[in-house]
Amino acid sequence: MSAALALQKAIRARLVSDPGVLALVPAGNIIDGHGGPKSFPAILIGEDLETASDLTMDRRHITVYLTLHAWSHEPGMTDVKAIVEAIRKAIQTPVQIEAPDRLIDLRFEAARFVRDVDTLTAHGVVTLEAVVEESLV
Repeated sequence: MSAALALQKAIRARLVSDPGVLALVPAGNIIDGHGGPKSFPAILIGEDLETASDLTMDRRHITVYLTLHAWSHEPGMTDVKAIVEAIRKAIQTPVQIEAPDRLIDLRFEAARFVRDVDTLTAHGVVTLEAVVEESLV
């Protein structure tokens, strides 16, 4: 399994089990999807990027940048910022990916907040950075 897919699965599992996230977004609205959400509020697991991470000479480490999209319908940004904060807090607890690979590090890289032209949709774009050690098995 690719490092990006392993991370995506682990992050979704964490978000749908975190009480802080679930207080703001129903588990059924935390999905891997394209475009905008069909219902609000929502978290869409979006784009990712895998790059080589030269931590050691054996080249078994991959850096993954995973993008999450938080969405809400509101005239302001308060709700979507609360969702992003809940995501940030949820990943502070250690996250496990499927064996035999191992998650070495996971951190909240950045968030930006944008308003939709409809003046009712707020959108938060979250970037997570992870280092995964791939198994030789």
